[in-house]
This record gives sequence, C-alpha cells and structure tokens, in this order.
Amino acid sequence: MEPFKLTQETLDEIRSLIGAQNTAALQEFFNDFHYADIAEIANELQLEEALFLIRTLDSERTGDVLTELDEDLREEILSELSPVEIASELAELDTDDAADIITELPSELAQEVISEIEDREHAAEIIELLRYDENSAGGLMAKELIKVNENWTVTTCVREMRAQAEYVTRVHSIYVVDNENILKGRLSLKDLLISPNNAHIKDVYIPKVDYVSVNEDPEEVAKIMAKYDLEAIPVVDEMKRLVGRITIDDIVDVIKEEADKDYQQMAGITQDVYADDSILDLTRARLPWLIVGLIGGLGAAFIMGTFESIISEHAILFFFTPLIAAMAGNVGVQSSAIIVQGIANDDIKGSIGARLSKELFLSLLNGLILAVLLFLSTWLWKGELLTASAVSLSLIAVIIIAGLIGTFIPLFLNKRGIDPAVATGPFITTSNDIFGILIYFWIAKLILGL
Repeated sequence: MEPFKLTQETLDEIRSLIGAQNTAALQEFFNDFHYADIAEIANELQLEEALFLIRTLDSERTGDVLTELDEDLREEILSELSPVEIASELAELDTDDAADIITELPSELAQEVISEIEDREHAAEIIELLRYDENSAGGLMAKELIKVNENWTVTTCVREMRAQAEYVTRVHSIYVVDNENILKGRLSLKDLLISPNNAHIKDVYIPKVDYVSVNEDPEEVAKIMAKYDLEAIPVVDEMKRLVGRITIDDIVDVIKEEADKDYQQMAGITQDVYADDSILDLTRARLPWLIVGLIGGLGAAFIMGTFESIISEHAILFFFTPLIAAMAGNVGVQSSAIIVQGIANDDIKGSIGARLSKELFLSLLNGLILAVLLFLSTWLWKGELLTASAVSLSLIAVIIIAGLIGTFIPLFLNKRGIDPAVATGPFITTSNDIFGILIYFWIAKLILGL
C-alpha cells in the first residue's frame, strides 16, 4: 500500500462533505483510512470542521485520531466535547494514551470524564497510571498485556490468554507471574504450542526476561529496548510485581521528543517550541542565549580593543579575525556534538582524562594540516613570513583549546547530572570565540614583537 499523501483536491472534497453535513458519505470516505492519516487531515481543517469530523466517525477510530492531532487542536476539540463524549473516546484507547489525554484536561473536567467511563476497570487502570510521574517508565507504560500464572496448565493458559487478548491491541510477549503477581519470566508461543495440554507453565517458561522499574527514566528504557531489540518491555514495581508494559511505539515518541529537545538546546533554544507558536513564546525561548551571544560578542570586542596597537601596526591581522573566531566555534561545536551524541547513545567509555587526551591529539593533527594551508595562503598573498607564522600558530592553538573545551564541558555537565546538550551551540561558540580572539592576538603580539 502506498503512503497516504494529502492533496488539496482531497482536502476540498472533505470540506465539501463536511459543509453539506453529509455524515454517511464522510463515514464511507474514511472507511479505509488509517487514524494517523485522518489526524493529518484534521490538522488542516478549521476547528468546527475537525470537530464535526470527530463527531461523525465512530469512537473506535477517533480515539486514536485524538492522540495524533496537534496539541493545540486537540486541546480545542476536547474543550468543545462533553464529558460523556470524551469518555466514549477514551474507552476505546489503551490506558497509556487515555491517561495522556486525561492529563491535558482541567482537573474538574478530568474527574467528570473518568466518572463517565462505563468500564470501571478501565477507569481504575487509567487512574493508577495518573499516579506516576510522566517522566518515568510508570508514566509511559500501558496496563494492557498478556500474563499467565506459572501454576496454570497449558490448557488453562490458552483459555485465559484468549480472554485477555480481547483487550490487547498487539500481543508482543507473554509474561509469566506467580500467585503474588511477581514477574517470573516470559513464555514462548512455540513452547506453548508444542507442550502437552496438561503440562504446567512453570516447566516450559523462560526465566530470563528484561524488565524495567516504574521509576526508570524513559531515556534509559529506550536504551535498553534498543540494545536488546525489544518490541515491548514489562514494567515492575518496587516489589517486582508486574504492573504494565512499554511498547516500541511509545519509545519512538520518547526518542523523537528527546532528539527535538536536544536539537533545540544545541541551537540555543531554552524551552520546547514549535514553528506555529506565538511570537511571545518563540521570543522567550530564543532570547536568553541570544543575550549570551551578545555578551560574548561584547567581550570579544573588548579583547580586540586591548590589542588596538598591534592591530594598527599590522592591519592584516584584523582580516583574519573572523576566520579564527569561526574555526574556534566550528571545532568546539563539532567536538561537543560528537560527545553529546556519544553520551545519548551510551557510547562514551573511560575517564574524562582519556577522552581529553584523544581530543588533544586529534585537534593537534587537524590544526597542523589547516595551519599549513593557512600559512601557505597567507605567505603567497602578502609575502610576510612573520604574519603568516603568527596567524598559523594561532590557528593551531585555537583549534586545540576549542576541541578541549568542546569535549570537557559536555562530559563535565553529564557527570553533574545536567543535560550536556545545553553545552553545544551558542554556549560553546561564544566561549570559543572569546578564547580564540584572546589567543590569536596574544600569539600575534609575541611573534610580531609588539
């Protein structure tokens, strides 16, 4: 099946059907649409049109559509729906998705919605999930899963699995527990099928099973699932009782959100924002690091002012200032980006000292190659040996210092429990600009004898 592509022609047809309030035609039109494609369409509609579409289609599909909508549109739609309507949507969702939507509602409305959910067990499970911090495995997990008791026979196990599967969208794994709901292991479907009907599960299950605690950080859960290629992972409480599972689709969302956050921090944006956010929100997110950049620029200008005499005597030094500053910033960002990526992927091993030593030799090699090219270019251009030497030696020193700063700061912040992504972008660029300018004119002054 080809991926869905929304065209203006399709959008116009949908708007025409909505305008005519032709519910039968709309239901038939969307009969074979995936809920993610319906959400993509709804995101392009006006609020009234999207609301009509949600109310027209059955809740079994629109519940999932709500989870895929842009946050602002979902908030507006939920504000227009009654508690009964919202409850009917949540009744069709897995508990984790339902809990996510509940957290977006005002507290009074959330309580009304929960009270209107007819399946009281489903409502109780949603309430249980709301107890967990959203930035934990407990806040990420769903209650829907297949679990069997180690004391059951194969016949009993199959019967109970059939009953449980009715409420589970996708069966990734079969978990084995004891009478106290303590996670014991996992059950292979193949082993279940080839075992005698009177065999006990405790004799055929696999004791080895990867799991996470309810308090585990979502990023750590993502690393574990990526390392062991898991489609789902069980979640246990402090007593190792099985309380839920996390599936790969939830982890993909975690990875995407973390990547977006790191990208924005590396670009010098202090909070989560989107292109369609208000000018005020975008300004609040971007201005702090721009102020830091401004202060850094003023610092660089002040440093240049202290070397005014050498600049007046050797004006050519001024023309190399942007090159030195740019190289310092580029090397620093490269070094810090590699370290931040390594920390995120858990690939950084060994001590900070060992990592700095490696970066020292790497920067020295790169600096020497670039300095030779710069030396030859400057000498051929101006024919001044001392000037070419001053600029080239400055470049080597600047590259080494920038590489060490770009390596050390993310490692240091990570050791202190601070997200190292904040070290990249404007922070590294600004700091290295200042150090680069200072080193450049200091070396030039020594070599040129002023």
